Amino acid sequence: MKVYLNGQFVDSAKATVSVFDHGLLYGDGVFEGIRAYNGRVFKLREHIRRLYESAHTIMLKIPHEQEELVEIVCESIRVNKLRDAYIRLVITRGVGDLGLDPRKCKVPTVFAIADRIKLYPEEIYQKGLALITVATQRNVPEALNPQIKSLNYLNNILAKIEAVNAGFEEALMLSPSGYVTECTGENVFVVKDRQLLTPPPYIGVLRGITRQTVMDLGAELNLAVREELLTRHDVFNADEVFLTGTAAEIIPVVTIDGRTIGTGKPGELTRQLSEAFHALTQREGVSCSVKPRR
Repeated sequence: MKVYLNGQFVDSAKATVSVFDHGLLYGDGVFEGIRAYNGRVFKLREHIRRLYESAHTIMLKIPHEQEELVEIVCESIRVNKLRDAYIRLVITRGVGDLGLDPRKCKVPTVFAIADRIKLYPEEIYQKGLALITVATQRNVPEALNPQIKSLNYLNNILAKIEAVNAGFEEALMLSPSGYVTECTGENVFVVKDRQLLTPPPYIGVLRGITRQTVMDLGAELNLAVREELLTRHDVFNADEVFLTGTAAEIIPVVTIDGRTIGTGKPGELTRQLSEAFHALTQREGVSCSVKPRR
């Protein structure tokens, strides 16, 4: 595998960063997880735009124009001869000293990894996922805004550890006020009486690219799509619940904290949205099949 690192593609075994890189030392950096389907990168420019927004908020200047990053992502796919891939694009603060001061980091580190990914076994997509609510609360915007897709994922990892220790694959995280936020790596949707509901970003939720795509598809299916505060009572009594994420795509949820959701099987609207989403990924996206002329 070839990895893009600071201007060149190198063998993955040689794709190393300094132990003084503040991305490693402090989680000081931003990233995007991006998917390619059949040689087309889905929502690539939306991902790049969000990357720039995250970097702007933490005052990290990305040393590339947006279209340059588009080409870096595409070339990562081409050099690895991939058509279906997951691309992790990362910008760190760069090499500094052992202090926190970001001014000591003069040059950001940029790397991109293109590989295949499968977060969950196919059985979960067919039969549904069981969730558990965990004690670890989602970061509040006043502390570390979840809108910033930063390298500091310890909040999510602590919740994931709780789920795994309890025998579950994924965790539902609440806000300090007890409202549903998101899972450790996915947004949450509820279907109730042909309403498609998802928590609002201000409560501590990432504006997921797949989240927005599903909201758009829901409107096309004549669902009433809204961002709304949700409690566990709301998700327990939903007709359907599902999760969305770039890597995971759309995952049906059939139980939460031991409560059966709907019929206990993946719901019909979840199926329709999943089919519409997969059809969309096959016809939309930035084509990376041919390298553009200079």
